Order: sequence, then C-alpha cells, then structure tokens
Amino acid sequence: MPNASQHLARPVAIAILVTGSFLFAANHVAARVAFDDGTGVLLAILTRGSIAFLMMLTLVLAQRHRLGIPVGKRRWQCLLGVMIAGQSLCLYSAVARIPVAVALLLVNTWPILYALLTWLLGGRRPTLRFAVIMTIILIGLVMVLDLGTWLANPAAMGPDWLPGVVLAVSAALFFSVAIWVTENRLSRLPGAVRSVFTMMTVLLLMALGGALGIVPGGLDLPQSQTGWIGLASLAVLYGTASTVLFVLVPRLNMARNAPVMNLEPVASLLLGFLVLGQALAPVQLLGGAVVLSGIVCLSLMRKE
Repeated sequence: MPNASQHLARPVAIAILVTGSFLFAANHVAARVAFDDGTGVLLAILTRGSIAFLMMLTLVLAQRHRLGIPVGKRRWQCLLGVMIAGQSLCLYSAVARIPVAVALLLVNTWPILYALLTWLLGGRRPTLRFAVIMTIILIGLVMVLDLGTWLANPAAMGPDWLPGVVLAVSAALFFSVAIWVTENRLSRLPGAVRSVFTMMTVLLLMALGGALGIVPGGLDLPQSQTGWIGLASLAVLYGTASTVLFVLVPRLNMARNAPVMNLEPVASLLLGFLVLGQALAPVQLLGGAVVLSGIVCLSLMRKE
C-alpha cells in the first residue's frame, strides 16, 4: 500500500473521485437513453462489459500479473462474478424503469445490507449508532419513493415503479454479497486479476442469458442513431471511469476520501434532469439528501 507521501494531493484526489462519480452517473443516464430507444439490457451489459474487460486485461498484462485463481478461491471468484452479473442486470433493468437518481439512491444503500450480512455470517454486530443511521436512511427512502402518493394511488407512479424499485433493491443485495466475498474471501487476490475474471463471468452469463432468451428482448438493437450513441457512450463512460479509478485508487487515500464517491446519485440527478428531463418532487429531493447524508456517515463508520 502507498504511504502518505505517495498519495496525490487531496484536492487532486477529490477532483478525480468527483469526476469518476459523474462518469459513472453519465453511464447510467446514457443507458436510459439507449433503453428508451429499444436497446436490450443484456446487450448494454455485454457492450459495457466487453470494453471494461479489454481495459482490465490490458492492465493485467501490462503489470505482468499471473492470470490464475488459487484452487481454494475459485468457487468464491465464481460467486463474485455471479453477484456482479446479478447486480448489473438488476441495476440496468431498474434504470430502464424508474428515474436514474432513484435507482442509484436505492442501490447505494448496500452498506446497510452489507453490515447486516456480515452480522448474520458471524461478524461484528451493528452498533446503536449504526441502527440510528439506518433508521434515518429508511425514513429518507420513504420520502424518495414518495410512499404516501404511492399508497394513496398506486397507478399514479406508473406500472414500472414497483418492479423498478424491487430491481434496484435486488441490485443492492447482490452488490453487498459481492463486497462481502471480496473483503472476506478474495482480499489477497490482486485486484486486476479479480476484476478480469469477474468481468469474464459477467460476459459469459449475459451471453448465455441472451442465447437462451431468459430476458425477453435482452439483445434487441437500438432503433435509431440516438440509441446507438447511448449504447456507445455507456460503454466508453463506464470503461474509462472504472479503469482510471482502478489505476489510481492506491494513490487516492480512499480511507479518507471514499465518501466523495457517494456523489454519484447527485450527479445522476443533475444529468438526468439535463439529458432526460427527469425531475423529482421536493419531498423526494429532501429524502435524497437524507439518504445521502446517512450513506456518507456509514462510509465514515466503515473507515474507522
């Protein structure tokens, strides 16, 4: 691990993380543009994953890592790949149905599920402070989801609202399991190697799902130039953001600066409004601020 002298200056590190947050948010907005033009979810994941895989493989070869998984770690590596595949499918499926910012806010509650999963599997029991923050986040989510309107008139939120919410929460669950596996079973495996095999698993599962027709319309092509631009943009944005951050993470002092990455839902809110015309009600915006504040607090707790 780099020492303090090898870390980038904090303003530079924060600028890189903010840029990464906007690139990831833009990837999801581009995905919605592609989906609205008829692009299949599986095709989007395959396109994005192919670019990311090639970038990660190039890094592994450049750093001369050995492309191999120890025998005792192979099943955990497979599980990690399956979890990231599930997370990707559920997240993009949610983005196709509900506002991008709402989907990302729901997915970013994964630290709650991670803490509960860790406790369930014999880890540290959540503290009273954690329980209070979790309660605050849940209150914020009630506001974000505008449950009052939903319960009063379910049709007012549209037919895709409930499936979108369920898919976003499922993405958070898949991601929490992926983080647990990474930190508790694969932490000693070089990150570049782990990422290559994870992305390879995602690509194989998405291709298999498309071949078997598991997701109806999953491989549908865009219907116009707009969709093709969205598809190409999501791949480039995701591949660039993930690769740049992966290369620079050792120098970004993540123990101190990681909470900055929680800006992604904020960036998606801004970009979603500018590009897609998606706007949230005032109560939803307030709820989003509450959720983000709680998530940042949880991030800081994990670094203590």
